[in-house]
Amino acid sequence: MEISILYEDNHLLIVEKPVNIPVQQDRSQDMDLLSLLKKDLKERYKKPGNVYLGLVHRLDRPVGGVILFAKTSKAASRMSNIIREHKLERIYLAVTRGIVIEQKQKLIHYLVKDRKKNQVYAVPKTNKQAKKSILNYEAVNSQNNLSLLKVTLETGRPHQIRVQLKEAGYPIFGDQKYGFDQNKVGQQIALWAHQLSFIHPVKKERVVIQSNPPSTYPWTLWKNENEINR
Repeated sequence: MEISILYEDNHLLIVEKPVNIPVQQDRSQDMDLLSLLKKDLKERYKKPGNVYLGLVHRLDRPVGGVILFAKTSKAASRMSNIIREHKLERIYLAVTRGIVIEQKQKLIHYLVKDRKKNQVYAVPKTNKQAKKSILNYEAVNSQNNLSLLKVTLETGRPHQIRVQLKEAGYPIFGDQKYGFDQNKVGQQIALWAHQLSFIHPVKKERVVIQSNPPSTYPWTLWKNENEINR
């Protein structure tokens, strides 16, 4: 599998994750992105023994786009601190069902994950297991009863964007788990990790990395790159 490298130095590796591949090994035992990248580093740099590559954050299996790994334990630790301090800026693109009425909105929900079912639910604030989840979205445009949203995360919970948008009445196109009543089996989820922005943990320079979604429906409804990148 060919993986596009978007940024690499001695400390970090940022790639474009293909859709429908797990970030790390799971119960499916399918080939995962972390193992593929370790193998690639080992071969490219002719490294003996095990290769270190730290998983800094995750993307759901069906979601593609920008994802960051640390090539040293020092960089991994510093990137973890950046995330903990909410200084890793993450922007996603999502195509949702329906015409979004509120052009800009902050969504706040309290989410609980059922690990056995790998399902996340919005629950009342009083639930002791609930984790506060916050995102902001901006509606870019609407066509064919679909809306293109630019989503910025304030928290990073499992399935957060998918669940929060569904709770707001805008399930994501192709989402089989949280939009099964409106999506057809086999449709690819239209959620894409579009941009990462942060201060480099070692060089102390701002790094901004972008990846645009594929030229497939429904993304092709917004062919203009300036529209996606606005």
